[in-house]
Amino acid sequence: MSMNGCKSAAVSCKETLYTYNVFHMVKAFFPEAEIRQTVDEEQEPLVNLVLDGGSCFSVMPDQAVLCLTGVDRNERKKQVTRRIYDWLAAYTGKQLAWGTLTGVRPVKLAMNRLKAGDGEEEITAFLQREYQVSEEKARLAAQIAEREKVLLDRLDYKNGFSLYIGIPFCPSICSYCSFSSSPIGLWKDRVEDYLEALFQEIRAIGDMTFGRKPDTVYIGGGTPVTLDASQLDRLLSLAEDTFPEAVSGKGLLEYTVEAGRPDAITREKLEVLRRHEISRISVNPQTMQQKTLDRIGRRHTVEDAVRSFWLARELGFDNINMDLIAGLPGETAADMQDTLRQIEALCPDSLTVHSLAVKRAAQMGQEKSEACNLEHREISRMIQDSADAAKRMGMVPYYLYRQKNIAGNFENVGYARADKAGIYNILIMEEVQTIIACGAGSMSKRVYPDGGIERSENVKDVALYLQKIDEMIERKRKLLED
Repeated sequence: MSMNGCKSAAVSCKETLYTYNVFHMVKAFFPEAEIRQTVDEEQEPLVNLVLDGGSCFSVMPDQAVLCLTGVDRNERKKQVTRRIYDWLAAYTGKQLAWGTLTGVRPVKLAMNRLKAGDGEEEITAFLQREYQVSEEKARLAAQIAEREKVLLDRLDYKNGFSLYIGIPFCPSICSYCSFSSSPIGLWKDRVEDYLEALFQEIRAIGDMTFGRKPDTVYIGGGTPVTLDASQLDRLLSLAEDTFPEAVSGKGLLEYTVEAGRPDAITREKLEVLRRHEISRISVNPQTMQQKTLDRIGRRHTVEDAVRSFWLARELGFDNINMDLIAGLPGETAADMQDTLRQIEALCPDSLTVHSLAVKRAAQMGQEKSEACNLEHREISRMIQDSADAAKRMGMVPYYLYRQKNIAGNFENVGYARADKAGIYNILIMEEVQTIIACGAGSMSKRVYPDGGIERSENVKDVALYLQKIDEMIERKRKLLED
């Protein structure tokens, strides 16, 4: 049975406790399947799963002793998930790289064990035993946790916060993208309106955090450099005026602008970023295959990506990240190998390799593209080749996260040379510092001393953000008040 051999499945759970994990387990094994899910408190099975063609499996209360009333809910859920996983693995003849894990931050499990005193071997064995994670991925999580802890232990971040500024515009929308981003051409007459609202929010954050300073600033999107040079200059100047001790005083641990799309990068814009002493930028081709760039709606050439990279180097940027995506439609492992060969010739300071995640909101998801149908082994080869290329460039994996509907049930990994790891990426993945985010579609997270987290999300629609900016600011004020 192929992992893509099931087109529909029906899942019925006795309680909502099991619905999330069971849904995502089935989806991981059968990414193209339409899953109908119900909750029936009167049914006897804890979970009943029926695949098209009639194959079925049930988890009965007497099959899972830990599912008895009074047993810890998380343990009950874990045991039921394990039984569903074991049956699907036997049925398909496949094992998932991350086993029964459905969350986006597997390294947090490793980090918790590390803080409890476990070493790499103990953490690896724990993830294999408790969650059926492959040895390769379990060891990767353990090693990344160790690197993150070393970095976090030497940083002074506990009394500060990180600031995220979102620019929700792109030159065009990639077919796989589900971010809250709009083509700049549709908003060219209202970009100034957006900046006015964004500046209002940034100033309000300055008032709310008076006496505290950001440790990192990350300007993302979208594509921030869709703004013209003068707009970028005004945005960065406002940040400096609002947080003078950190930004103007160069007290930041890291100052990132995701330059992103090569078709929006110009010398004039990069010169603005240099004047404001941005310490880290991204030039993100996603692939170095022209046929793929054309297919996914990225209106730039491979040569544009090379030109943008060398222009940034010429202007003195010494911490440049590049993003790639494994599993883009029509690409093979050979295509990825060619892309990696071209990236190695550029020799960036860090490399982030994403496994394609197709969300329903994306054009590709709505069209049910064949991108989801790549063979598991093909994507696995792409990921391994990427890791090998990063190693040849002197990089090590330093952060990792996963997404829903991710190709092959794999992961996204950031690789970096010594002292070039993205600090903001680690802080947000480990959820150890408050992130205050502004702009349409951004999300703020307050991290409390006891580890508790509270969130406040800005509306995604740009027009609605303009209308409701006062409400967005008030939400943030409530989130941050003592």
